[in-house]
Amino acid sequence: MTEGTYPHYEGGVSVWCDQLVDGLAEVPFVIDAISTTGTEPMVWPVTPNTVQRRAVPLWRSLDDPRPAVRVDHGARRVVDDLLAACVGRCPRSELLGTFRATHALAQQGRLGPALLSQTAIQLLLDHLGRRDPGRPLGVDALPSPTVADAVAALRNLEHLTRPLAAPPFEARLSHTAANGLSVLLAMSANFQFGTPLLLTEHGMYLRERFLATPPSSMPHHQRVVGLGFLQSLTTVAYELATAIAPGSGFNRGWELVSGADDHKILPIHNGVDHEMFWPPAVTGDPTTLVWVGRLDPLKDVKTLLRSFAIVAGKRPDVRLRIFGGTPKGNEPYVRECKALHESLGLGDRAVFEGRVPSIVEAYHAGNVVVSTSISEGFPYSVLEAMASGRAVVATDVGGVAEAVGDAGLMVTPGSADDIATACLALLGNRRRTAMLGKRARRRVAADFTLQLCLERYRELYAAIDDGSFDELSFRPSAVRAAPTLEVVA
Repeated sequence: MTEGTYPHYEGGVSVWCDQLVDGLAEVPFVIDAISTTGTEPMVWPVTPNTVQRRAVPLWRSLDDPRPAVRVDHGARRVVDDLLAACVGRCPRSELLGTFRATHALAQQGRLGPALLSQTAIQLLLDHLGRRDPGRPLGVDALPSPTVADAVAALRNLEHLTRPLAAPPFEARLSHTAANGLSVLLAMSANFQFGTPLLLTEHGMYLRERFLATPPSSMPHHQRVVGLGFLQSLTTVAYELATAIAPGSGFNRGWELVSGADDHKILPIHNGVDHEMFWPPAVTGDPTTLVWVGRLDPLKDVKTLLRSFAIVAGKRPDVRLRIFGGTPKGNEPYVRECKALHESLGLGDRAVFEGRVPSIVEAYHAGNVVVSTSISEGFPYSVLEAMASGRAVVATDVGGVAEAVGDAGLMVTPGSADDIATACLALLGNRRRTAMLGKRARRRVAADFTLQLCLERYRELYAAIDDGSFDELSFRPSAVRAAPTLEVVA
């Protein structure tokens, strides 16, 4: 089960999905993909072991239900409980039962009309009016919820819950690629067929939704309901999951704080085909910094540009090559980045090169690869740079430190000064750069290969299927701790 990624879009999670489906050739897969409209093209080829692929649209207008004229007592109670969960007024012990009842109403085709009814509007206004905002002293009072707030929030919630109405596939295992809306598909399969759920988290979905939806992004009460629904869903997913396979120990920490059972958690790091990136076709340019990724606010391209302006001020001979495409919807952000590039006067010293035919050649273009993300899971771009024998300067977010270990420099996210200092330290010391590159290559070959990643998932699939989950060899206590890090601050 996926959301906004494989097989419709490119990106790190899609790479992981393709690796898993293609690499576990003996496993038949059904790909159940939550999409925007259901009309998006499939950009990933069908593997021989893919039995079926389905798109579950959230926003196709032709599917908009008509509001219910009247809501019976049973539907009213379900909607009331769901809205209580969205505003933080449902006890944790009752959340699973609330989602089970919501699923049943959705499967009957009654949830959408009920959420858009006059009854739901009044229920939500009542919940929002009674909600204790917990504001500290000295902070202005929150605005009173309006009918417009309730209508907008309920319309959004109706779209978010649409996956619950999709008929579930009957399979031996549901594997979700995030703790987000794709869990709703797995939830349906569990409620109807008892299908076990394996939950993988790369980035932290809920945290990234909060980052992407700051208080200024929408009216307060609409934000409360949307994020409250996702927060409740996250809690239920951890309870429902048979096993949780985060992409890093960092994610495991977030999961524990969010209420996941430690016994269920088995981190499995992403892996790369390290031979693909070695040896370099040519020696990297020692005066070139390389950045690889999608142009997205979470990748913090603006801080990258500001840090390079500092580097260029001290080393006019250094260039920055930015490789990566623009995901649909990120065009305004890219325009802002290019406007910043112009205002900093970087000219042709920093170049946006877009997608390239060979990602391998991108990593080999320089001797230092920079990662400036403000949120990550266990990023392929860092692993691929390390597999290419390149020294890495990376922000200390998510599982990046676990990947880099002692083979690169970790810096503070969002700090142009820290990133520039680390880049200048490596650009001025070729011997150190070469040493870190060799260490990075060895680290990937030992711990982060695609083969190791696939073998662990193969073992986990089998253990869930035959009930030997407790006997897995890579229990959390057996996972080697990350080495001491060299931090530039």
